[in-house]
Amino acid sequence: MPNTTRIQIPAEVNNFYDRTLLERAVALFVHTRWAQVRDLPKRAGTKVIKFRRYGNLIAATTPLTEGVTPAGSQLSVTDITATVAQYGDYITATDVLTYESEDAVLMEAAEVMGDQAGDTIDQLCRDILNAGTAVIYSGTGNVATADVAAGDVISYQNLDTASLALKNNKAKPITRQINASTGYNTTPIPACFISIIHPEITAKVATFTGWTPVEKYSNQATVLEGEVGSYSANGSKIRFIETTNAKIKTGAGTGAIDVYCTLILGANAYGITRVSGEAMKNIVKPLGSAGAADPLDQRATSGWKATFVARILNEDYIERIESAKV
Repeated sequence: MPNTTRIQIPAEVNNFYDRTLLERAVALFVHTRWAQVRDLPKRAGTKVIKFRRYGNLIAATTPLTEGVTPAGSQLSVTDITATVAQYGDYITATDVLTYESEDAVLMEAAEVMGDQAGDTIDQLCRDILNAGTAVIYSGTGNVATADVAAGDVISYQNLDTASLALKNNKAKPITRQINASTGYNTTPIPACFISIIHPEITAKVATFTGWTPVEKYSNQATVLEGEVGSYSANGSKIRFIETTNAKIKTGAGTGAIDVYCTLILGANAYGITRVSGEAMKNIVKPLGSAGAADPLDQRATSGWKATFVARILNEDYIERIESAKV
């Protein structure tokens, strides 16, 4: 009778840890949810991705002359490039740790590293989005981050100004978001502008007339992960996703106060790119896998590696409000 060995059934440890890491990581991908995703194929011969935006044509309001062919219009494009980079980290576990600890050390490591990976990608994307050029400073007469003082908290007028600016810039409401649990496919959501907001700022926004907390939504099926409420007044319709990873400019305001950034996003404002098949992976090296570099089988490692880049595609579709906390 033939024996069934690991030749017939390969070791499942890496696949198992990969799933654990990815499940932990995607839950933190708040800032990437409303991006265009344009991945590079492997062996593309480049790390540079090109996003192309076609310009709008002006309205054709001149009547046609009978029998006369009009001059016609010409398409225009804007190319935006970004370079994909690698990110990653690892931990080393000794043989003593693995045989003395009651915990499944490598399993715990995969979970911890999943949190780190998600946090890393989220912060990378966050910092790109918060480098946008369209900024509203809370307070009176403020024109820079350094002008924001302790009393300059966010106002409903700031939200209305941001919403109106997006509309005037022809930004469309967001109707889809990335669903990481289904392999980064997109899923439909109710049309709205999306705000990424810090809990310290939510506390003020939740006092505005026109605020509806998620528990009072008539259709709970439409609630987005992390959503805390919506603001609907004066022509604005904004849904708020709360995260402690929202950008804070530490000590950047008047008197070295922290300045909090609240993003308001329209559709197609930004894009993200990974290398296909290299978006995120867990790499486990068991005891002794280093060969002569670990002659006594004393060290095992667990790490993660990801490829990523984020890029603003249209500055007109992102507004940022900078304010003090309540």
